[in-house]
Amino acid sequence: MDLDPSIDLHDPRVYAKGRENLMALISGGALVEDPAPCLYVYAQTMDGHTQFGLVGCASVEEYWNDTIKKHEHTRKDKEEDRCEHVRVTNAHSGPIFLTYRDDAQVDAIVARVAAGPPENDHVALDGVRHQSWLVRDPETIGALMKLFQQIPNLYIADGHHRSASAGIVGRERALANPHHNGSEEYNFFLAVYFPASQLRIMDYNRVVRDLNGMTTDEFFAKLAAHFTVTKSDGPLRPSKKGEFGLYLDKTWYALNASKALLDNPDPVARLDVSILQTQILAPMLGIADPRTDKRIDFIGGIRGLGELERRVDSGEMRLAFSLHPTSVHELMSIADAGQIMPPKSTWFEPKLRDGLFVHFLE
Repeated sequence: MDLDPSIDLHDPRVYAKGRENLMALISGGALVEDPAPCLYVYAQTMDGHTQFGLVGCASVEEYWNDTIKKHEHTRKDKEEDRCEHVRVTNAHSGPIFLTYRDDAQVDAIVARVAAGPPENDHVALDGVRHQSWLVRDPETIGALMKLFQQIPNLYIADGHHRSASAGIVGRERALANPHHNGSEEYNFFLAVYFPASQLRIMDYNRVVRDLNGMTTDEFFAKLAAHFTVTKSDGPLRPSKKGEFGLYLDKTWYALNASKALLDNPDPVARLDVSILQTQILAPMLGIADPRTDKRIDFIGGIRGLGELERRVDSGEMRLAFSLHPTSVHELMSIADAGQIMPPKSTWFEPKLRDGLFVHFLE
């Protein structure tokens, strides 16, 4: 926003301006370096729900050896954009959203810290409240580090491209440093660790441009092979796994998948997003690759079912599907199995704020 709109987003001047603005925040006193290593507790409150995370650094080596587990593929062009941002700014300003299976002892320490007055407390323009507490006490920091050493795996909830760029730049710095010993700051990246039970994954819905040459009756006839179809009294937000909302011709329908589809032993194949893709989008609507097909678009649940209706009623799209959210348990099971989720499977809210915490690579 500080540059001429004609400048390409990946122009070197863009990354240079990012570094300039970051340095200005530091020189102006908006960002202040803590005098000693510390951790932070970070709370986000949206729609009456609060999630408490622990802010610290994660290991580049653990990213590469899969101690930090992934569930998405990354794109090389987006990786390189993030890498260049890190190289030029020499910093991680956008934390990776990590989760882990709950640990009662970690919860107790975080709750004790958060019982005190926060260092920062503000409500952003989108209505999300952000609070943070500084963890200065060396004993508390040591106890938390010891507890996390016993947690076998971390899972990337959101931030696959940011973590990939941190891993790539970390390796670059290591190879360029003849005195590399593994303790340098480039061996770590900024992250927020949230216990799985506190996270909320929202629905990630789809709109499709046309019926692939079918009439409405032909489409419903094909749906009947694997789904029970019933009319809904109004907008349908699926309440259970295997249920889908369909908006077509100004009418909402409930689609319930067959038991055979839900009982598939493959954890990826039985995801709702997979069922929709393999049973409807690809074979019926001709959308074989949702990553590249221009006839489909994806709408995060934060925008509501009204956005699905708007896109269809405007004539831009022909039909819409609302989905039941993927669960954190499903995400972890798939990552544990070394498998990859289909694109646009999860939508996490609230998003982590960039710039509240910054980690420099040296």
